Amino acid sequence: MDISIQAGTKYTIGHSDGLLGTAVSNARCWDRLRENSYLMGQTLDADTAYNGSRGLRTLAVRLKQHQESSIHIARWLSVRPEVARVNHPALPECPGHEYFQRDFTGSSGLFSFVLKKRLTDEQMANFLDNFSLFHMAYSWGGFESLILANQPEELNSIRPAGEVDFSGTLVRVHIGLEDIGDLIADLEAGFARIA
Repeated sequence: MDISIQAGTKYTIGHSDGLLGTAVSNARCWDRLRENSYLMGQTLDADTAYNGSRGLRTLAVRLKQHQESSIHIARWLSVRPEVARVNHPALPECPGHEYFQRDFTGSSGLFSFVLKKRLTDEQMANFLDNFSLFHMAYSWGGFESLILANQPEELNSIRPAGEVDFSGTLVRVHIGLEDIGDLIADLEAGFARIA
C-alpha cells in the first residue's frame, strides 16, 4: 500500500470534539504527499492535535468496549420479535461475515438492523425523537450512542447497487460507551413506542 488515509475524527479522537484526518505513506510517496499537504494549506491546530494525542491513549480500551457492547446489543436485537435482520459483520448470520473474519481482528460500534415493518412517518418520529441515551446523528466513533432510520425507498433512490432486499425500516446505530443495560432499556422503550 502506498498511502493510507484515515478519518481521525471518529475513534482516534473519540470524544466528538475535533475534526482530524490522517495520511500515512511509504517512503516512495512521502515527498509528494508532504508537498501537496503544504500546497493545499493543510494544517492542524494545537487543540485538535492535543485531542488526537489524548484519544490515542485510550483508543484500545474504547475500541474493545465499543466492540463488546455492539456485539452484545446486536445479539439481543437478533432475537427481538420486531427485528427482521441484524447487519453486524461479527455475527455469523450476517452476509459477508466470512470477509469480516478474513480481513479484520475486531468490529466497531456501528451497525444496522431492519425492522419487520415499515414505520409510518409518525411512528418514525415517535421512535427516534424520544430516546434518552441514543441521539440522532450521522456520525460515529465517539463516546455517545447514535441512531438514525431510513425507509427502503429512500435507500433505493441513492443506492447504485440496485434495490435493497428488505421492506421494513432500516435503523442505523452506533453503540457508544454507555452501560449496556441502559442502552437495551432505551431500545426496549423505543420498541414499545412503535408496537
